Amino acid sequence: MALSADRLNLSVPGKTLCRDLTLTVQPGECWGILGRNGSGKTTLLHALAGLSSPDSGAVSWAGRPLADYPRRELARRIGVLPQDEGHEFFGTVREYALLGRYPHSSGFALGAEDEEAALAALHQVGMAGLAGRALNTLSGGERQRVRIAMLLAQAPQLYCLDEPLQHLDLGHQAEALNLLRELAAKQGKAVLMVLHETLWAGRYCDRILLLYDGGKILAGPSAELMTLKNLEELYQCPLQKIDTATGGFFLPA
Repeated sequence: MALSADRLNLSVPGKTLCRDLTLTVQPGECWGILGRNGSGKTTLLHALAGLSSPDSGAVSWAGRPLADYPRRELARRIGVLPQDEGHEFFGTVREYALLGRYPHSSGFALGAEDEEAALAALHQVGMAGLAGRALNTLSGGERQRVRIAMLLAQAPQLYCLDEPLQHLDLGHQAEALNLLRELAAKQGKAVLMVLHETLWAGRYCDRILLLYDGGKILAGPSAELMTLKNLEELYQCPLQKIDTATGGFFLPA
């Protein structure tokens, strides 16, 4: 099953963010969304995940418009990691991870299978040992790993992540991206994430969407689109390319 956008248009007052975007996100693909601050990356991710409506165009899952899905049913297919929670959570790490299981329940009751899924997700991000801790006592990086665990417990078919690497140190950034890439490569999940680091995007994403100012978009294989010319235009600053054994990477010149 795939996510499809057809002639998608997005804007905010006085600014076009996305113009006539048509793309398909297939199972097994790992997509990175790159763009400058304020270019509309979050707005685009929300529209693709069904959290907001586009100005025009359509987004569908398996050929069915997202708006036609009941919210609980859609949440079993598309999971979202937002930049910010928007509210404080006063429960434990375990209780927070369990929130990801509610789309799979028939009501508000969760069972042993849900507990196992939540603890397994915490184990994947190295946070199972802190399952009994209050979430609001953790560091920013620890909380981010728990937030990723909640999404893993949700187990959707498409993972939409807005800056999943924020607050993470270098080692945990690599661990998170390895985990997400394995979801695509080994489990056939689709991954769509907003990133700021071109190094990580070039190394872990097989597909890239470049969101330029004014609504221009390039989308396709990262090997073709991650070029010095494209990225200098995207970020509007001079860059230098550094070639390594695992590929070419870009840094400010």
